[in-house]
Amino acid sequence: MEYEDKVYGQVKINDPVILDLINSQEIQRLKEIDQAGYYEPYCPGTKHTRFEHSMGVYLLLQKFGAPIEEQVAGLLHDVSHSVFSHAIDYVFADGSGKKQNHQDKYFKEYVLNSSLPAILKTHSFDVDYILEESNFPLKETELPDLCADRIDYSLRDSAAYKTASPDERKSILENLTIHDKKWVFKNFNAAYSYAKLFKKLNGDYYADISTAVMYRRVADYLRYAMEKQYISKSDLYTTEREVIDKINKNLGEDGKLDLFWKRMNSSSGFENNPDDYNVEIHCKSRFVDPLCWHEGVIKRVSEIKPDWKDLVKQESVPKTYFVKFSDNFLR
Repeated sequence: MEYEDKVYGQVKINDPVILDLINSQEIQRLKEIDQAGYYEPYCPGTKHTRFEHSMGVYLLLQKFGAPIEEQVAGLLHDVSHSVFSHAIDYVFADGSGKKQNHQDKYFKEYVLNSSLPAILKTHSFDVDYILEESNFPLKETELPDLCADRIDYSLRDSAAYKTASPDERKSILENLTIHDKKWVFKNFNAAYSYAKLFKKLNGDYYADISTAVMYRRVADYLRYAMEKQYISKSDLYTTEREVIDKINKNLGEDGKLDLFWKRMNSSSGFENNPDDYNVEIHCKSRFVDPLCWHEGVIKRVSEIKPDWKDLVKQESVPKTYFVKFSDNFLR
């Protein structure tokens, strides 16, 4: 398989298990799942998908020589995302905008009830081993550390939002290495440059008020559609186009739905006002403190640049916005 990736370029994929997984319905579905949720109204022309990111995590792990089991886990890591990605964390009562971990909690159940275990077994892979996240420290770690997931989505988002040039992304990859199953930059300057890039992505996109409002608006639209039985919970694990088409058959006949749809497709009509607001919205904030080689030892950026430690502490706290919608519809 010849594959053109926006971050890693032209690659050839030969591994039979990877090819079969890519061709599965579950992975193909991710081509119609927006990586950012529903961000086109706010940043037109920037849409990219969970499929692209999943492929990217696999390709990054392959590029750095991770075991094939970890490459497989990387390809599958986001397969349980619902439509509109992290918007799902704002739909259900047990969801958390602060943690945005619904798909993580649902991951094993989703995989075990899919076609993926049969594919893995056909190629003699232990399904339980693949599903155990602790087996794959290169693929996934807790913030503020780096992992393949975090590295890929930041590089991919920097391409979509034009916050870094192709040469800058190339430099980041060239200055990354692996030591003791951890991602480590070859020097402080490279680590600090990447950390600043991630900081900008977090401040301008991941934890920005527009993102928080987008999640809430999408969630209101989906939650209302389920209350009216326009869709069921199972529909959330199809594709965004299928869900929108199913819900929007009712536009023009349901005034509330019309408003939710208009809100969802607007980049305006709200303000952050703690003294006068309709809804309180929490949004996960992501911040990194990379490891790097410095004077012959491995240190964190914050150990070399102490003010970064204060930023990590400050920016790792979820953001809270007090949003007032200007369309006079209180929800």
